[in-house]
Amino acid sequence: MEQKKEHTENRRDRGETKKDRFEERVIKLSRVSKTVKGGRRMSFSALVVVGDKNGFVGYGLGKANEVAEAVRKAAFQARKTLVHVPMEKNTIPYRVETKFGASKIFLSPAPEGRGVVAGSAVRTVAELAGISNLTSKIRGSRNPHTVVRATFLAFKNMLLRSDYMALRGSLDKSVGSES
Repeated sequence: MEQKKEHTENRRDRGETKKDRFEERVIKLSRVSKTVKGGRRMSFSALVVVGDKNGFVGYGLGKANEVAEAVRKAAFQARKTLVHVPMEKNTIPYRVETKFGASKIFLSPAPEGRGVVAGSAVRTVAELAGISNLTSKIRGSRNPHTVVRATFLAFKNMLLRSDYMALRGSLDKSVGSES
């Protein structure tokens, strides 16, 4: 009987350590109301970013009638959308720009000691990814939903510098052979 009890305790402990691997932060919390026949029905929407500060980061959107439930759903969704961010010396390997919706994001590597010079949601995403030196600029819409999606699109399409240079070298060779 005692062995069974120890087994369930160990399982519970493992679940807690797995959960603790990721840090989660709420980017935006909205109260949404729907007008129905009896009056207004309130619900909540949460945009959450999770990351392990070691190159993996994800985002999720959760909706529920209570704040805690909306955040829990968003965090669960965020763990399913994890993206690996390529990093070199605590920054991104090269300059990248991405557009999602009306938001246009410019991300540039920064020298050591510069810190994360970014606004709103980009700062949170970069910090949870483990990036400690980065500069960014947001043009167009600063809606947190589109900014987060654009940032993730940039990270998703990014390569390591060595892969990028190899790809670029093969492109230069193919262009040179056609002439």
